[in-house]
Amino acid sequence: MQNIMTQYWWTVALRGVVAILFGLAAFLWSGLTLQVLIALFGVFVLLDGLFTIAIAFNTRKVYTRWWGFLLQGIVGVAVGIIAFAWPAVTATAMLYMIAFWAIAIGSLELMAGIGICRDVDGGWLLGSGGFLTILLGVALLVWPGAALLSMIWLIGAYAIFFGVVLIAFGFKLRKTGGTLNQASYGFR
Repeated sequence: MQNIMTQYWWTVALRGVVAILFGLAAFLWSGLTLQVLIALFGVFVLLDGLFTIAIAFNTRKVYTRWWGFLLQGIVGVAVGIIAFAWPAVTATAMLYMIAFWAIAIGSLELMAGIGICRDVDGGWLLGSGGFLTILLGVALLVWPGAALLSMIWLIGAYAIFFGVVLIAFGFKLRKTGGTLNQASYGFR
């Protein structure tokens, strides 16, 4: 059976491009305000969520555990909508929203990466990206009083690194082009 993930490798890579653009904006946009950061973050997680939902629907006939992608996408879309619905949220609330999003999404990506590691060359990239996402969430929870500029740089650095990981994983999927055993694809 043809692997749907390898057919849609470009959606994974596109998620990476969106992440890198978000990270670069966080670093390069001088005078970035909290409201702009919230808007950029909202766009980032909303697009990421929509791409992940598309992956879920494209894999639902092939993988019995496609719901993991769907859950990840729904969380991203929900957080994106929250970011747009309440743009005047305080810095602390924004920090906690990003932290909990990172831990939830990172956990799902880590499970997916572990699940496909033996079937896809480079599957460890998705798992390491998930681990990095969890670390971001934990760091934000441990140091909630960090200055806004530090938070912007931390999130920007994470987004760039994670974007590179997603692009590398997307191209590994493209190169693989083969099949995956549906039982081994994460979310056990």
